[in-house]
Amino acid sequence: MPDETVDTLVIGGGQAGLTMSHRLKQRGVGHLVLERRRIAERWRSERWDGLMFQFPNWSVRLPEFAFPHSDPDGFSDTAAIIAFIEDYAAFVAPPLRCGVEVTRLRRDAGGFLAECAGGSIAARNVVIATGPYQRPLRPDVLREHPGLFQVHASGYKNPAQLPDGAVLVIGAGASGAQITEELVRAGRHVFLSVGRHNRLPRRYRGRDLFWWLAEMGVDETPVEQRGPSRLLPVISGAHGGHTIDFRRFAADGVTLLGRVTAARDGVLAIAPDLVTNIANGDAYYATFLGIVDDFIATRGLDHPGDPLARVRLPDPPCLTAPFETIDLGAERIGSVIWATGYGLDLYWIEIPVLDANGAPRHHHGVSEVPGLYFLGLQWLSKMKSSFLSGVGDDAALLADHIAAQTKGWNRIAPRK
Repeated sequence: MPDETVDTLVIGGGQAGLTMSHRLKQRGVGHLVLERRRIAERWRSERWDGLMFQFPNWSVRLPEFAFPHSDPDGFSDTAAIIAFIEDYAAFVAPPLRCGVEVTRLRRDAGGFLAECAGGSIAARNVVIATGPYQRPLRPDVLREHPGLFQVHASGYKNPAQLPDGAVLVIGAGASGAQITEELVRAGRHVFLSVGRHNRLPRRYRGRDLFWWLAEMGVDETPVEQRGPSRLLPVISGAHGGHTIDFRRFAADGVTLLGRVTAARDGVLAIAPDLVTNIANGDAYYATFLGIVDDFIATRGLDHPGDPLARVRLPDPPCLTAPFETIDLGAERIGSVIWATGYGLDLYWIEIPVLDANGAPRHHHGVSEVPGLYFLGLQWLSKMKSSFLSGVGDDAALLADHIAAQTKGWNRIAPRK
């Protein structure tokens, strides 16, 4: 027998779980939110000290709750985002329990049974709102290399954390790029392994990237129209927000590399793909500029030209003659930062709802299993589903679905 029964159980107390609670309260649906640690835990413990949010302040909001700021076009640090989520939690006042981790979720008569360290909770509906950044991904290439300091971006804090010597950053997405800039400013020599990426402008023709995405309706693109690429854009909110340019990185002293494919006796094998990866990133960038130009021309909008956005620095030596190998000892590389992204970790869900890659099967957050929902994932229903400004739309639709199915079975049962 379960220790407790609720109508709807929300697993995860970050922005997605809090937003789900807000939407359920608006519809009078009884529910309980469980958070394995603290509100906004990943913002607290899995971000580096100097991280700046990639979204401009004017675009940061949650349902019926604005982000306080004095600079609309500025970018906020982690502390400000944590405070915002905490304030939103106070505004929503959810039925929330922190420090409760669900270790197992399975089907039960009439619904689901969530098992926790302190007991079990039965629920008619369950919303998984644990976010898209759950399990740090780190290849095994350098797993057995003694004496080399290695850390995933989720565990990196600041340059002082690293031993002396050069630093190899593997992964040139948004995190890898911003960490690289931070290390260069701290006087470190950085080797940056650049894989496939989608580079976009921070600002173009007087407006931020996210202004253009919203103005053109691109952020409303439904998942059914999503292209084949699963890469996130390479952008940064650091130092006032600026466009990431890997040739500029090289001019500032960064040594660009292709993908690291193997390691033996302290020597890394480098794939011959740097030129192609940079060229593809440039093409993606240029294509976006062209789309904005066409939109402005078609609508007859008054936005000044931006010729500097198309200026390209000369190719650096590390691009014209790419490295084929790197000797860690000879280059005095003492640290490796793995900016290689995250994967889902949903294997505690003992219900046949995950595909072969461990991703949930769902349609706009509604799973194949009646009563089981997902929220806060990238491209849940549209491009902006995982944005702070987009999660509320998905939560509203899921709350409507739950309310329609619940039909009055909407109270939190007392503890036994």
